[in-house]
Amino acid sequence: MLLTALAGLGFGLSLIVAIGAQNAFVLRQGLRREHVLVVVLICALSDAVLILLGIAGAGAVIQSAPVLLTVVRYAGAAFLFVYGLLAARRALRPAALTADGPAVRTSLAATVGTVLALTWLNPHVYLDTVVLLGSIANTHGDDRWWFGIGAMLGSVVWFTALGYGARLLQPVFAKPAAWRVLDAIIALVMVALAVSLVVDAVTHE
Repeated sequence: MLLTALAGLGFGLSLIVAIGAQNAFVLRQGLRREHVLVVVLICALSDAVLILLGIAGAGAVIQSAPVLLTVVRYAGAAFLFVYGLLAARRALRPAALTADGPAVRTSLAATVGTVLALTWLNPHVYLDTVVLLGSIANTHGDDRWWFGIGAMLGSVVWFTALGYGARLLQPVFAKPAAWRVLDAIIALVMVALAVSLVVDAVTHE
């Protein structure tokens, strides 16, 4: 069981440790030290729910209803594009930045809404977590739940490290120019992901 859980931990980390909309948002919140615990909890709990659904067999349902993924692709693309434009606007307005990041704090409600959208409007989350991880977990037979526990632990470890470890970079982001670069990178990532989602949606129609 321990080996199966470790396999799940490794596989789970391989899926989430990548530059993406969700990770970029967690990193930014960590650097701002703003609602970090809430963001980490939402990301980890969302992954846990999706992993459990995948092991329970929801992946087969998703594969049999591709229209659902198409809807999510377009909705996710629209959200990412708008978020990318907002990041680009921040990058072009250095006056709005201070040594600790933007002077105006984002409300808890807005933060929760953003992280939920970045998580649940990403079709790759369903394909990777529910379909792929669920399928791999079920190859372990009765130990599949241990595989899932390992994957969930990987999610908790990663998002906690990303959210709270970001403060180690605080000296780098003591200058407004560093925030401009970060927001410019986030804008490019978001817009690129939005374009890729639209292309995927058109391709699968």
